[in-house]
Amino acid sequence: MSYIAELIQQFGLIIVFVNVLLEQLGLPIPAYPTLVIAGALISPEQFSFPVLLLTAIVAAVIADTFWYFAGRKYGNRVLSKLCKISLSPDACVAQSQSLFLKFGSPALLICKFVPGFASISSALAGSTGTKLIVFLIMDALGAALWAGSALWLGSLFSNAIDELMNILIEMGKWGMLLVLLALFAFIASKWWERQRFLKDLRMARISVDELNTLLTNGETPIILDTRAPHLVEDGWIPGAQFITMDTLDELTFKADNNEAVILYCSCPNEVTAAKIAKALMTRGYYNVRPLAGGIDAWRDAGYNIENLK
Repeated sequence: MSYIAELIQQFGLIIVFVNVLLEQLGLPIPAYPTLVIAGALISPEQFSFPVLLLTAIVAAVIADTFWYFAGRKYGNRVLSKLCKISLSPDACVAQSQSLFLKFGSPALLICKFVPGFASISSALAGSTGTKLIVFLIMDALGAALWAGSALWLGSLFSNAIDELMNILIEMGKWGMLLVLLALFAFIASKWWERQRFLKDLRMARISVDELNTLLTNGETPIILDTRAPHLVEDGWIPGAQFITMDTLDELTFKADNNEAVILYCSCPNEVTAAKIAKALMTRGYYNVRPLAGGIDAWRDAGYNIENLK
């Protein structure tokens, strides 16, 4: 374990930069503990607060700018890709969209304190047309608040952190094993949380081909678009009504218990559609099914899309 301490002392800035960069790119490698440890090492002989802070800010802005341009180029599709590589529950897309749409670019000031929100908020900034200069300023300020708080905590509790590091060093390989086990436990807990969430929302889906067959045959199932308002601008399935979790209580339609109700969204595993479907089932609508693949699968299949044009 002693060589780990030496690595931190010799290559601390590189470790901070790489760790922050990888976490902001979406990998499940928490950087906050690294920043706290780095904060405990602040001294004239080792690291200065401004240099550490600037290193973390630059790494975060580089990663976030990548997702910003990905969101600008690929739009809402990049959000699904982000949630697929994230260990946070798939609801992160819907929750992040709601938070970002409510506060706009100022949400970038706090996004790094919310697990799973940092990368998604950057992609949302790009997909919703936030100006690059505004994004860079807000993102840099948010990174400064996030990294600065960790460095400050590290310097505040430097004595306790030094004692902990000394204990791990004295434990040798067992100390290294303990650190690895803690990281593994963190990743495993996030994975289990995601799987449990998906299990709760498991239900039968309807394919885009099946839905298209219903419409072609002249049947008129109730179709509900559950996406956030700004996502609807890209187009919707013909005949769809628009609903979100916030407007669910305002929804009124006539349907008996056996009439088909189809819901779709643009999130991984049809999470938003499945959540609203569960809510409708508690109200007595039992023939409710999310659309497998959502609006993206419908569009990719080449089926008709309505829009404002």
